[in-house]
Amino acid sequence: MSKKISIKEGWRFIQSYFLLAFGLFITALGWTAFLIPAEITGGGITGISTIIYYASGFPVGISYLIISSFLVIIAIKVLGFAFGLKTVFAVAILGAFLSLLQALITEPIVDDTFMSAIIGGILAGTGVGIVFVQGSSTGGTDIIAMMINKYRNISPGRIILYLDLVIISSSYLIFFSLEKMVYGYVTMAVISYSIDMVLSGSKQTFQLFIFSPKYMEIADRIDKEVKRGITLIDAEGWYSRKKSKIVMVMIRRQETSQIMRIIKDIDPDAFISQNNVMGTYGKGFETIRP
Repeated sequence: MSKKISIKEGWRFIQSYFLLAFGLFITALGWTAFLIPAEITGGGITGISTIIYYASGFPVGISYLIISSFLVIIAIKVLGFAFGLKTVFAVAILGAFLSLLQALITEPIVDDTFMSAIIGGILAGTGVGIVFVQGSSTGGTDIIAMMINKYRNISPGRIILYLDLVIISSSYLIFFSLEKMVYGYVTMAVISYSIDMVLSGSKQTFQLFIFSPKYMEIADRIDKEVKRGITLIDAEGWYSRKKSKIVMVMIRRQETSQIMRIIKDIDPDAFISQNNVMGTYGKGFETIRP
């Protein structure tokens, strides 16, 4: 039994770091293939590193590694040792991806600056969102956002949006171009929105009401296979006047297909009501914050 548990935990560990690396690659691709070649400055430490690059020619990946290394200590102390380990991994991998891709990509993939800002922002924001979902950070303003989000129910994307205003505004001192600064703001907004979309998608929950005469079998399967709490609600059919039970369960979005298969196996004629829930707090879901 212990061997099965260890294998399962090991697979989850590998899967988590694979997804983390994938998110970091997407982030690096957004910067090196679209933003940096188009001389667009985003926020965060990567934005600072981009400004340093255009001011001195110093590679973005190296300056990112140097600055982020000091900030990782804060993540370890405030957000926990496990978070710190993943952040060390993320900083190292993202720095490597930035250095590698910047050496390979020297020209903008898209000639239009506005499209570079949009596509680059979507890729960078989506990548950072994936990193957040895996409980890590890419360093810099991400660390500050995660610390605030730990104690206050404030959108990490919104926090980063405010913190990065100064960084992007400072790009004017390098390019002396209001146009490029505006493109930086556009990128910042797109990144922020993309982060929130990824995070809200990973935390999205549904409320299921299942009407079936085989409610006991359905509830038992859901309890054993999905490991979700179930509530049975007394009900009475208006037309038939028959008393029955309604199965009510709160689930994550990714668990929907598994539960639908269970219901179909037991009672293909079951009546199901699925509601999208704005927020679910408690054991197995989100933590209640002041």
